[in-house]
Amino acid sequence: MVPAHLNGSNSLSLLLDTGYDMTMLHPDHVQAAGLRRTGRISIVGIAGEEPAGVFEGPAFDFDGLTWKPRRIAAFPADNSGRSRRRDGVLGSGFFRRFVVEINSRDKTITLHEPGSYAYSGPGEILALTFKSTTPVVEASIRLPDQSDTKVQLEVDTGCDGVLCLGKPFVDAHQLAPTNSPARTGGRVGVGGGTRTRPGHLSQLQLGRLAIEKPSASFFLEGSPVDPPLAGHIGWELLRDFKVIFDYTRKRMILEPVK
Repeated sequence: MVPAHLNGSNSLSLLLDTGYDMTMLHPDHVQAAGLRRTGRISIVGIAGEEPAGVFEGPAFDFDGLTWKPRRIAAFPADNSGRSRRRDGVLGSGFFRRFVVEINSRDKTITLHEPGSYAYSGPGEILALTFKSTTPVVEASIRLPDQSDTKVQLEVDTGCDGVLCLGKPFVDAHQLAPTNSPARTGGRVGVGGGTRTRPGHLSQLQLGRLAIEKPSASFFLEGSPVDPPLAGHIGWELLRDFKVIFDYTRKRMILEPVK
């Protein structure tokens, strides 16, 4: 969660979410800031989509660094209750504006100007591609038969899990057989919720980083991503690293936190 001022307002608390195409605000803040409505869009989530109003005229201030996105959206009125704990969501435009460095251990976020930024640390540098505006990273998953398969995973900092794997990938590799007595759970997001089964993988490989026995939510219906992507990486995995999102250079850097 990042503090920010909107059009000179009191400080807001905004969620950093690489999985959101557009920056979103609670309707109360849109109204208080006097933003101009210019249309509407559909926000696509893990279980469907919801309409949202589109507004222009926002100016964000992050402790002296400014960002003026061309437009933002407001949470639907019937969705605002689920999001009342946050004032809004900073989506892909924020990550294009800055190089964003997040250190969960120190609870700090450092914003760099992309043009003058240079990285020289010991972190693992992972190439990013983009599906629309969402970052995608290549990884390797160790399957139950101990073979490895290369996959593409979205990076979704708004997800509080480790890994979420869609039903097509889960079924193809028999990761959650239907005759298993394991308990089921669920994931909730825009558009509603969907059933999942908790479990673990043997290993996830990101570049030279090997993550042993990461937990995963195996989707029993639907998927958090569109095939051929296998699923997405959530913040519960990334929080063990200092994470640097450098969209300008199409890379994500994971630096182990000592």
